[in-house]
Amino acid sequence: MKELVALWNYQGYQNGPYNLYSYYVGYNPPTSVNPFPRFPSIDRSAFLSPFTFVVGDVTIHKNTYVGPFVSIRADEGTPFYIGNNSNLQDGVILHGLKNKYFEKNSRKYSIYIGNRVSIAHGALVHGPCLVDDDVFIGFKAIVYNAIVGGGSFISSGAVVTNGVELKPNRFVPPGANIDTQEKANKLAAVPNTEEEFAKAVQQVNQEFPAAYSLYFGKTKCSCGLAC
Repeated sequence: MKELVALWNYQGYQNGPYNLYSYYVGYNPPTSVNPFPRFPSIDRSAFLSPFTFVVGDVTIHKNTYVGPFVSIRADEGTPFYIGNNSNLQDGVILHGLKNKYFEKNSRKYSIYIGNRVSIAHGALVHGPCLVDDDVFIGFKAIVYNAIVGGGSFISSGAVVTNGVELKPNRFVPPGANIDTQEKANKLAAVPNTEEEFAKAVQQVNQEFPAAYSLYFGKTKCSCGLAC
């Protein structure tokens, strides 16, 4: 037990939003592609659900909810950034290609996810990718090699890829394949019904970090385990 507590304290778990319910947070393995091990930086108010996996140069900001079976792997493309009040729901995958970036605020990111972004169950966000504030990405949607403007709504099963840039508040219909800039430019504005749906999802998920922290127990006893 002493060895476990020493490792727990060394890796900074006692200061973070962590529990011992079967998830992994750690350094990326050093490789020729990504030779420098980096440990994730996760705000104390964020919540990681059981059975999630987070490695490498990943920043997760305030009150962000990470659901069960989410994989956030900054072991090839790196770094990843996730803003405030965002939510990554069950089964979401984040990964990136080596040496492929988009710039935000004069910094390069493999994946950049802004504030109040909802990524629904089973979606794939693959870098290089930039997702601005207040975006909704639907069930099993794919966003890869794309820039998604703020307030956009990507419906279930849709694909946004091939270097396209969505203007703010664009609506991608269910199952659509947006793989040319011409297609992206023809997208309509987000309908009021979908905008309200996205806001409702945000409202619910912003309550989860605090609620689940109480449920699993953020207070730890002297052994370092959640009580």
